[in-house]
Amino acid sequence: MPRAYDRIRAVTLCAASAGAILRPVIPDRFYTRMTIAMPAGALRAIGKLNVPLYRISRGRLFGKIDRSPVLLLTSTGRHSGLKRTAPVVYLADDERLVVIGSNAGNVGAPAWSLNLKANPDCEVQLRGQHRRVRARIAEGEERATLWKAINEQYSGFDDYQRTTSRDIAVFVLEPRP
Repeated sequence: MPRAYDRIRAVTLCAASAGAILRPVIPDRFYTRMTIAMPAGALRAIGKLNVPLYRISRGRLFGKIDRSPVLLLTSTGRHSGLKRTAPVVYLADDERLVVIGSNAGNVGAPAWSLNLKANPDCEVQLRGQHRRVRARIAEGEERATLWKAINEQYSGFDDYQRTTSRDIAVFVLEPRP
């Protein structure tokens, strides 16, 4: 019978510029169940902690959830006009990036997705690299294809969709000058 730590793959070796460090690896199914059970405020608090650590480490810390890469998405607040940054799992699709407005299946969409609908011009940070991008919502066959592709990378999005009655938006972030 496999032990719990065998199934969870509790610790892996990760290279960092200062040498090798140990970091926990949480499989996406466990992470999905954990985030579905969290209140929205707890998710926001984790995101706020994630952002400065990601920036300081250039994505070496909190730059992945299991095998799924994470970017920092900076959008303009639809009411305040202030810059807002959130960590988001993404899928690279050539020069485009695909992000999902799941909010872990909560009733309300994440604020960053509402901001992108109001003002699609935004910026992303991938590790230490910054890019200016424009967001659009994928629809129809394109949405279905991208949804399937990102679920192969991070299987939690199907679970998130089952827990909410709202349509979860699939955003395509395309480079802009």
